[in-house]
Amino acid sequence: MDPAALRRDVEALAAMDRGSASAGERASADWLARRLSGIGAVDVRLLAFRYSRSFATTHAAHHVAGAAGALAGGPVGAALAAGAAASYELDFSGRRQWLRALLPAGEGTTVVGRIPAEGERRRTLVLVAHHDVARTGLVFRLLAAGRGGAAAERRGGVRSFALPATSGLALTAAGALLAPRLTRLLALPLLAVQVALMADVERSPAVPGASDNATGVAGVLALVEEFTRRPLEGTEVLAVLPGCEESGMGGMAAWMRHEGAQLDPLSTLVVGLDTLGAGEPAVLSGEGPARTERYPPPVLAMADRGAALAGLDPPRRWRIGGWTDPVLALQAGLPALSIVSTRDGGFTNYHLPTDTADRVDWQSVELSVRLAEGTARDFARTGLRVPTSG
Repeated sequence: MDPAALRRDVEALAAMDRGSASAGERASADWLARRLSGIGAVDVRLLAFRYSRSFATTHAAHHVAGAAGALAGGPVGAALAAGAAASYELDFSGRRQWLRALLPAGEGTTVVGRIPAEGERRRTLVLVAHHDVARTGLVFRLLAAGRGGAAAERRGGVRSFALPATSGLALTAAGALLAPRLTRLLALPLLAVQVALMADVERSPAVPGASDNATGVAGVLALVEEFTRRPLEGTEVLAVLPGCEESGMGGMAAWMRHEGAQLDPLSTLVVGLDTLGAGEPAVLSGEGPARTERYPPPVLAMADRGAALAGLDPPRRWRIGGWTDPVLALQAGLPALSIVSTRDGGFTNYHLPTDTADRVDWQSVELSVRLAEGTARDFARTGLRVPTSG
């Protein structure tokens, strides 16, 4: 790994306007395609897809539906609010995003490249890092003000910024049936605040996204260069750099539908790199705002072995209340691992204009990339060690 090249890639990406499904995201994809080809990747291509430019409009629509349920009251209102709550959770987790087909969208772009295996291909390693950036907003400034801290450290994870909305919709569904007048009094102001916060995100600019996620993309580029010079025996490497992660994992979902679904779960490992420049390297044990999607213990154990190969301590386990792209691979039955980094119970400069290259913790990035490389080499050497029953 070349630390200077790593910094240059982060700085170059952070200087681009990479908002989801925007012309800037396409320009970032073009730059990344050239960069991948230049360091030895083959079959480099761009995958275009239609997707939301922001999650905010979709979330606001669910809040409005919940408010309509509160106003209607009775069985009809309860059913409407319950449907909004269920749809909101499905959309947020990426499991089912039916509403997005009815709302405004742009063109997203994902970049894919390949590094052939050394010898006969027996396994496939997929390296994933989204190259788009989030829009900022008041909700993220509020999160930063109460970020993580000791409580999050004790829990081993951070709660979702969507938790108030998820709880509000669920309580509205119950209250619309049992206490409609009280529900209207309590739920409507809460849902109105949620709509206002989403409107603020929708109108806010994109952030530089140095830590989230230029660091992850630069990490994938560093690994591609390393595995081009020293190919993994029997293991083909796919570099997948999705767009539209920040607006709802649209790029990863499109790639999974068209290419990822063809991969064999018995010989595939998906490794995501996201927000590497925030602090101590960690692997996600689970993610999701309400229902938790848990990463399998054999894959987490592989990260521990990868750390040992790289001369590092075992990475800490962490849970988030949001999403990272590997969760869609996990939902599709592929073994997956998501590498992140944390400090003081959270992610520094998360979705803020201050997420700039000069604030990146470079040691954090380098340690996280070393962890990913060690895990990749353990996978190439031994495959997945899944315990047998009996």
